[in-house]
Parts: sequence; C-alpha cells; structure tokens
Amino acid sequence: MKKLAFVSIITFLSVFSVLGQRFAYVDTEYILENIPEYQAAQMELNQLSQRWQSEIEAKFAEIDRMYRDYQAESVLLPEEMRRQREEQIIEKEREAKELQMRRFGREGDLFKQREQLVKPLQDQIYNAIEEIATRGNYAIIFDKAGGGNMIYSDVRHDLSDEVLQKMGYRR
Repeated sequence: MKKLAFVSIITFLSVFSVLGQRFAYVDTEYILENIPEYQAAQMELNQLSQRWQSEIEAKFAEIDRMYRDYQAESVLLPEEMRRQREEQIIEKEREAKELQMRRFGREGDLFKQREQLVKPLQDQIYNAIEEIATRGNYAIIFDKAGGGNMIYSDVRHDLSDEVLQKMGYRR
C-alpha cells in the first residue's frame, strides 16, 4: 500500500514537472508553533483538559469508594438494600461516563473549544497560503505536517516562513 502511494505521488509530481507546473510545501505545524495566539490557545486547552480530567477522575474515585464500601457491607445488608446500592453505583458510573463523553467525545466540549480557538488561526493560514500560491503561480502546495505524503522535500520550496511573514509574524 505504501509502495503504491509512493509511486502515485512520484507519478503525480513527474506529470506536473513535465507540464512546467510549480509546487511547494509548507509545514503548518511549524507555522502554528510560531504564532503566539496558537501557543496561548494550546495552554488554555491544556488547562481545560486537565481540569475536566480531574473532575472525571474524582467521580470515578467516588464510584470506587462506593463500590468498596458496598463490598464491605454487602453481607450485612438485606437483599433490597444491596440492589439499591448496586443501582446507585451503576447510575453514578453511567453519569461519569456520560460526563467523560460530553467533555472529551468526538463532538465534546474540548473539541468545540479547540475549534473555537484554533479554527480562526487555521483559516488565516489557509488564506495566506492561497494568496502566496496565487501570487507565486504554484499549482500545488503540500502540507509537510499533514502526514506521510512527502518522502523528500527540498528546503528551497518551503514557504512556511513566508506564510508567517504574510500573516504579520516574525521569526
């Protein structure tokens, strides 16, 4: 599979080279690391994540305590009381798992917060890249940070610093 992807990329680049098209790459990870607003957003997201994780861990610790207490007392409890305590523990565990999903799930609070803080910066980067690509007559600009799409890259084609400069940031 990797061999097929590699051959496809080489063929694709060869066709564009023959046609005289220009291509370049940027490293969006590098660009983001050099934007102070991104660093601040990451710190805020990390603090939120840690606070929410502590909240969830406290709930699971409470459930663990309830279960240990239940095990210690279960032999002395009547059947009805045992069933009530089991249901309480199960309900608390369900609530804790729901909170975990609400905070960290696919469409959870952390995802929404990240989108609110980081998406505007990503949009700025995209707009700067689009303007540079149009001005420089580039047919394709790859994202080096986007995964294993690039096997080799010549630093002469790295436009990351130019994107930062275009956005008003100095390195």
